[in-house]
Amino acid sequence: MSYGDLHSYQERDKDEAQDDTDQKTEQTFCTNSKLEKEWKNRIHTKLLKVMDLTLVDNLDPGDARLQIREICQHLIQEEQIPCNQATRHLIIKQIEDEIMGLGPLEALLADPSISDILVNSADSVFVEREGKLLRTDVSFNNDNHLLNIIDRIVSSVGRRIDESSPMVDARLKDGSRVNAIIPPLALDGPCISIRRFAVDRLTMDNLIELGSIPKELASIFEGIVRARLNILISGGTGSGKTTLLNILSGFIPKDERIVTIEDSAELQLQQPHTVRLETRPANIEGKGEVGQRELVKNSLRMRPDRIVIGEVRGGEALDMLQAMNTGHDGSLTTIHANTPRDALGRIENMVSMSGINFPVKTLRAQIASAINVVVQIERMEDGRRRLTSLQEINGMEGDVVTMTELFRFERKGIDEDGNVLGRYRATGIIPSFYEHLKQRGIDLHYHLFDQ
Repeated sequence: MSYGDLHSYQERDKDEAQDDTDQKTEQTFCTNSKLEKEWKNRIHTKLLKVMDLTLVDNLDPGDARLQIREICQHLIQEEQIPCNQATRHLIIKQIEDEIMGLGPLEALLADPSISDILVNSADSVFVEREGKLLRTDVSFNNDNHLLNIIDRIVSSVGRRIDESSPMVDARLKDGSRVNAIIPPLALDGPCISIRRFAVDRLTMDNLIELGSIPKELASIFEGIVRARLNILISGGTGSGKTTLLNILSGFIPKDERIVTIEDSAELQLQQPHTVRLETRPANIEGKGEVGQRELVKNSLRMRPDRIVIGEVRGGEALDMLQAMNTGHDGSLTTIHANTPRDALGRIENMVSMSGINFPVKTLRAQIASAINVVVQIERMEDGRRRLTSLQEINGMEGDVVTMTELFRFERKGIDEDGNVLGRYRATGIIPSFYEHLKQRGIDLHYHLFDQ
């Protein structure tokens, strides 16, 4: 046998030995994970027998966790569980979260890089991180375990979920939105969708750095907000509509009175004169529901300088249009739509949901008069949210609302890493609101609109 053959055999043996080591390591990890789960369940069961959990509600959360920790440490020693210190801390932390928090979800909620938590079933949990959906190794013991966590969430806000009421919307303490749906509607077991509440508020500079909008648009956005133009932000689910609405609202002068209306409070306005309103669902008897339409009507009696609606979804679209057309200019809102033209079509459909029949031309004239600017945003394959179009509404031509595109994102393709390639380009059209801004002392340079 030659030296080369001998060397190749040695290398092959090394590779096989490494594969065996990796396989054993993986098996050991899996075994340890299973053992940790068994140990956790055993200690948790014993804890429930020796500790009166009804007293936990009367204790300070810090003191309650300290007591749970001390008892768990004693039980681990008593059971003589063969594990190292790190594993003990992990088991105790999981038991603390089970009793005081939301169980397996606590670790995900503590991770600031996660924007969405999606529980499809007891053993299928996904998260969104940097715009991409990723599967996690987090799991629940069974469907009952997951149901207990859901019940803990909804009962904390005075709601209930059961077979007679199998869907519920709620909000966590940090403001994150929660939607839960259980069997018989959910066929594979209980499901939870959590839209995380952003603690660190993004700024316009952040969006420019992320490549979500071109730098030239920052001053244009500031100008149209300060000049009290009515703005409609359009986009799909998770495209960043609320984030952009938050950022644009930051340009509203601090001496103006703002009334915000939302289904689930997410806006983080910094102005001192802000009144926040939130819809209320029906109670167990099916009574007491207060929708966005009632809140929009009521807000008109509250002497607002600006009305900010988190998202228009139904008949409140008519009241929003009337408010914009009767002196409440400078309003901002969002809508689910794929294009600016589709957004106007959706508003037409929503107005029809109010039960009032308008001639098509009259309704479109109302829309053209009320809304000045439509901003279209989109979440693309690479996970980034981008502004794809900025359009101005000019008026009516016959029965058609006329629109002019001022900026667009020109897509070029996708690179090897899956990133969307493209560039922002102005169309070269000077908007008709340019003179309106100039009259209010907001002088934008013409070159901002150059191609």
